[in-house]
Amino acid sequence: MIISFDLDDTLISNNKFDLEKINLFQKIFRIEKLRKDTIVLFKELKRRNHKIFIYTTSYRSVSKIKWMFYSYGISVDYIINQQKHQRSLLDKNIYCSKFPPLFNIDFHIDDSKGVQIEGEKYGFKVLVISETDKNWTQTILKSI
Repeated sequence: MIISFDLDDTLISNNKFDLEKINLFQKIFRIEKLRKDTIVLFKELKRRNHKIFIYTTSYRSVSKIKWMFYSYGISVDYIINQQKHQRSLLDKNIYCSKFPPLFNIDFHIDDSKGVQIEGEKYGFKVLVISETDKNWTQTILKSI
Protein backbone atom coordinates (compact mmCIF):
# COMPACT_ATOMS: atom_id res chain seq x y z
CA MET A 1 0.00 0.00 0.00
CA ILE A 2 1.18 3.52 -0.70
CA ILE A 3 0.60 5.80 2.28
CA SER A 4 1.19 9.54 2.12
CA PHE A 5 1.69 12.02 4.93
CA ASP A 6 1.19 15.75 5.07
CA LEU A 7 4.01 17.67 6.76
CA ASP A 8 2.85 20.87 8.45
CA ASP A 9 0.80 20.26 11.60
CA THR A 10 0.74 16.51 10.86
CA LEU A 11 4.42 15.53 11.15
CA ILE A 12 6.03 18.94 11.78
CA SER A 13 5.08 21.68 14.23
CA ASN A 14 6.92 23.76 16.74
CA ASN A 15 4.32 23.80 19.48
CA LYS A 16 1.34 21.53 18.78
CA PHE A 17 2.70 18.13 19.87
CA ASP A 18 5.75 16.41 21.36
CA LEU A 19 8.76 16.19 19.05
CA GLU A 20 11.56 13.74 18.32
CA LYS A 21 14.92 14.52 19.90
CA ILE A 22 17.47 16.01 17.54
CA ASN A 23 21.21 15.48 17.30
CA LEU A 24 24.02 17.99 16.87
CA PHE A 25 24.02 17.65 13.08
CA GLN A 26 20.31 18.47 12.98
CA LYS A 27 20.82 21.47 15.27
CA ILE A 28 23.67 22.86 13.17
CA PHE A 29 21.77 22.47 9.89
CA ARG A 30 18.46 23.59 11.41
CA ILE A 31 16.63 20.43 10.47
CA GLU A 32 12.95 20.66 11.31
CA LYS A 33 11.77 18.58 14.24
CA LEU A 34 9.45 15.66 13.55
CA ARG A 35 6.46 14.64 15.64
CA LYS A 36 7.41 12.19 18.38
CA ASP A 37 7.15 8.54 17.27
CA THR A 38 7.37 9.36 13.53
CA ILE A 39 10.59 7.33 13.30
CA VAL A 40 9.03 4.28 14.95
CA LEU A 41 5.88 4.58 12.82
CA PHE A 42 7.77 4.88 9.52
CA LYS A 43 10.01 1.92 10.37
CA GLU A 44 6.95 -0.18 11.23
CA LEU A 45 5.23 0.80 7.98
CA LYS A 46 8.37 -0.14 6.03
CA ARG A 47 8.56 -3.44 7.94
CA ARG A 48 5.01 -4.12 6.73
CA ASN A 49 6.15 -3.39 3.15
CA HIS A 50 4.22 -0.14 2.72
CA LYS A 51 5.60 2.68 0.61
CA ILE A 52 5.78 6.07 2.31
CA PHE A 53 5.15 9.25 0.36
CA ILE A 54 5.21 12.83 1.62
CA TYR A 55 2.44 14.97 0.10
CA THR A 56 2.72 18.57 1.20
CA THR A 57 1.43 21.88 -0.09
CA SER A 58 4.58 23.57 1.15
CA TYR A 59 7.19 25.00 -1.17
CA ARG A 60 10.06 23.19 0.56
CA SER A 61 12.34 21.58 -2.00
CA VAL A 62 12.21 17.84 -2.52
CA SER A 63 15.89 17.58 -1.53
CA LYS A 64 15.32 19.52 1.72
CA ILE A 65 12.47 17.18 2.69
CA LYS A 66 14.47 14.09 1.72
CA TRP A 67 17.48 15.23 3.79
CA MET A 68 15.29 16.03 6.78
CA PHE A 69 13.98 12.45 6.93
CA TYR A 70 17.40 11.00 6.12
CA SER A 71 18.88 12.88 9.10
CA TYR A 72 16.46 10.92 11.33
CA GLY A 73 17.55 7.63 9.79
CA ILE A 74 14.36 7.07 7.82
CA SER A 75 13.69 7.16 4.11
CA VAL A 76 10.64 8.10 2.12
CA ASP A 77 9.82 6.64 -1.26
CA TYR A 78 8.50 9.75 -2.99
CA ILE A 79 7.90 13.41 -2.25
CA ILE A 80 5.18 15.64 -3.69
CA ASN A 81 5.58 19.32 -2.87
CA GLN A 82 3.40 22.22 -4.01
CA GLN A 83 5.30 22.70 -7.27
CA LYS A 84 4.93 19.03 -8.27
CA HIS A 85 1.27 19.03 -7.20
CA GLN A 86 0.46 22.09 -9.33
CA ARG A 87 2.30 20.75 -12.41
CA SER A 88 0.54 17.40 -12.13
CA LEU A 89 -2.96 18.89 -11.79
CA LEU A 90 -2.48 21.55 -14.46
CA ASP A 91 -4.29 19.71 -17.25
CA LYS A 92 -6.64 17.59 -15.14
CA ASN A 93 -9.34 20.19 -14.44
CA ILE A 94 -9.34 19.17 -10.77
CA TYR A 95 -9.28 21.88 -8.13
CA CYS A 96 -8.28 20.66 -4.71
CA SER A 97 -5.42 21.14 -2.29
CA LYS A 98 -4.33 17.50 -2.59
CA PHE A 99 -5.28 14.73 -5.00
CA PRO A 100 -3.60 11.45 -3.94
CA PRO A 101 -5.07 9.26 -6.74
CA LEU A 102 -2.96 11.16 -9.28
CA PHE A 103 0.14 9.70 -7.60
CA ASN A 104 -1.32 6.20 -7.01
CA ILE A 105 -1.60 6.86 -3.28
CA ASP A 106 -3.95 4.47 -1.47
CA PHE A 107 -4.25 6.29 1.86
CA HIS A 108 -3.43 9.87 2.86
CA ILE A 109 -2.83 11.12 6.41
CA ASP A 110 -3.37 14.82 7.14
CA ASP A 111 -4.44 17.25 9.85
CA SER A 112 -6.90 19.14 7.63
CA LYS A 113 -10.63 18.53 7.67
CA GLY A 114 -10.68 20.32 4.30
CA VAL A 115 -8.58 17.54 2.76
CA GLN A 116 -10.98 15.02 4.29
CA ILE A 117 -13.89 16.81 2.59
CA GLU A 118 -11.98 16.74 -0.71
CA GLY A 119 -11.44 13.01 -0.19
CA GLU A 120 -15.16 12.47 0.19
CA LYS A 121 -15.87 14.61 -2.89
CA TYR A 122 -13.24 13.01 -5.15
CA GLY A 123 -13.28 9.49 -3.70
CA PHE A 124 -9.91 9.07 -1.99
CA LYS A 125 -9.15 7.81 1.52
CA VAL A 126 -8.02 10.35 4.11
CA LEU A 127 -7.36 9.92 7.81
CA VAL A 128 -7.33 13.15 9.80
CA ILE A 129 -4.96 13.03 12.76
CA SER A 130 -5.53 15.43 15.62
CA GLU A 131 -2.63 17.33 17.12
CA THR A 132 -3.90 16.20 20.54
CA ASP A 133 -3.98 12.47 19.70
CA LYS A 134 -1.26 11.00 21.93
CA ASN A 135 -1.77 7.57 20.32
CA TRP A 136 -1.67 8.90 16.76
CA THR A 137 0.62 6.12 15.52
CA GLN A 138 -1.81 3.46 16.75
CA THR A 139 -4.70 5.37 15.18
CA ILE A 140 -2.88 5.15 11.84
CA LEU A 141 -1.82 1.52 12.17
CA LYS A 142 -5.40 0.47 13.09
CA SER A 143 -6.79 2.38 10.09
CA ILE A 144 -4.54 0.73 7.52
